[in-house]
Amino acid sequence: MQANKNLYKVVDWMKYRYLYFVISLCFIIPGLISMIVYGFKPSVDFTGGTNWEIRFETKPQPNETQIRQALSDKISVEAVIATDRDSLIIKSPPLTSQQLSQARQALNQEFGKVIDLKEETVGPTLGKELLTKTIMAIVLASGFILLYITFRFKNNLFGVSAILAMIHDSLVLLGTFSLLGHFYGVEVDTLFVTAVLTILSFSVHDTIVVYDRIREAQRLYPKLSFKTLINKAVTETWVRSLNNSLTIIFMLLALILLGGTTVKWFMVALLIGTISGTYSSTFTAAPLLYLMSLKGSKKKRR
Repeated sequence: MQANKNLYKVVDWMKYRYLYFVISLCFIIPGLISMIVYGFKPSVDFTGGTNWEIRFETKPQPNETQIRQALSDKISVEAVIATDRDSLIIKSPPLTSQQLSQARQALNQEFGKVIDLKEETVGPTLGKELLTKTIMAIVLASGFILLYITFRFKNNLFGVSAILAMIHDSLVLLGTFSLLGHFYGVEVDTLFVTAVLTILSFSVHDTIVVYDRIREAQRLYPKLSFKTLINKAVTETWVRSLNNSLTIIFMLLALILLGGTTVKWFMVALLIGTISGTYSSTFTAAPLLYLMSLKGSKKKRR
């Protein structure tokens, strides 16, 4: 009896389904335009190059302009980044040991003793291979998720709508970093790839919670319309999803504000993906499932 009373408290979420899609497009379209026009700013992980982290014994440390001038006739400097460890990362095309030795000697003469902290060089071939494997990983993950959800829920509409919601989150994250790369010089590296794959799993996890409530409601209330079942599932899960996501968001905000610069943009990527995934699992996946079920019903009537 109590369960029947709870049905009257169900909010008609699907009534505003097109509003949810408009909100999503407001974030996706600028990102798509940016990806087409500006693309991304790849790090040496993908393009190949050298990351050379150093620290000077003398204080204060030289700035980017001074370092570029000191190394102008030795190596081509792409960027100089200050880290939270009171060190500098010099990014350049791939360098040989001889070129690094000459650059180190030039800095020693200009600014005093240089302390090497880390040196990593990635060749262009390895960078292309990493990019190819990244794309393959995303495609494989999407395929396995589609098959699993379709199998578990005995309906391909559940799998397709979950994948579309996952693509929604990917486009929001990719578009945001394309804009950040163009306006703020934020690079896309292997940590960003890790963030993308993590967010895809997070998005699907929340979506499955909603879908499981729909499947459970179908067994308990077989006479109710599919729209009512979806509304019921969303009503019961959106607060849980929000609370769960807020705990993650607060932790990520703390790490962005207090953590190091080397993982800052990784945390930003996770934050954007968490917010987008929380939204899409409720206000993208569920409305998409409802719309596809409507089209399926119309085809059956014909």
